[in-house]
Amino acid sequence: MKNLKKRLQNGETLHGCWLNTGSSLTAEIVGMAGFDWVLIDLEHGAGFEKDVLYQLQALEHTATAAIVRVESSESQRIHRVLDMGAEGVMCPKILNAEGAQKLVQGLHYPPFGSRGVAKMVRATGFGQHFQEYYDNSRDNILGIAQIETVEVLNHLDAVAGTDEVDVLFIGPADLSMELGIFGQFDHPRFREAVRETCEAARKAGKAVGILFFNTNEYAAYHELGIRFIACGSDATFVAEGARVMAKKLNDLRPSQT
Repeated sequence: MKNLKKRLQNGETLHGCWLNTGSSLTAEIVGMAGFDWVLIDLEHGAGFEKDVLYQLQALEHTATAAIVRVESSESQRIHRVLDMGAEGVMCPKILNAEGAQKLVQGLHYPPFGSRGVAKMVRATGFGQHFQEYYDNSRDNILGIAQIETVEVLNHLDAVAGTDEVDVLFIGPADLSMELGIFGQFDHPRFREAVRETCEAARKAGKAVGILFFNTNEYAAYHELGIRFIACGSDATFVAEGARVMAKKLNDLRPSQT
């Protein structure tokens, strides 16, 4: 484990990005780039659970911690990625305290949750370090609830107050879509939703996260108290780099006479 949860609890600002190509090679490249964490996306990404394993293996030798966004809060989805060695789990579409509790149940072994016990898995060194992993799992595994619906805005205090939910992570695209102002991140309704989320997290002593693609937004979100910050993805890095190079070459192309 790379102490991501402890660093966040200590008030550090942690930088991350999305991995949505399903590629272990891009995971390794991004992991070596200097991010504090990356999120392997099983909800919208191109990869499957088997690809998660390869990406976790690729990230192992880097300083970057690996979080996985599962498709739902079903316990089996959460157990699988934790057994593979994920250091945290993000769950989309958390609506209320019941949904937050369902996420938490999947994160931890009894008596704190309902996670099934399997010793011969990657997370425990295939049985070599099970007791150490078990003893420290609650201190190390990060639980992240996504705030991206209108309904959850009515239950922010309850979600934030759920034990073992460590981060309220705002999903700008889905939240703005639900608010009827898709992509309008400067709209007063979106800004108010962000402020309400930050206030609920502050009262509960939890962190807030957000994903954006324009670094000009960094200062405004940081001033609101957001400390778990993601910008960009492996797919956007490749696409933008390819476009830049193609343009440079096209600009250098001799004119046809």
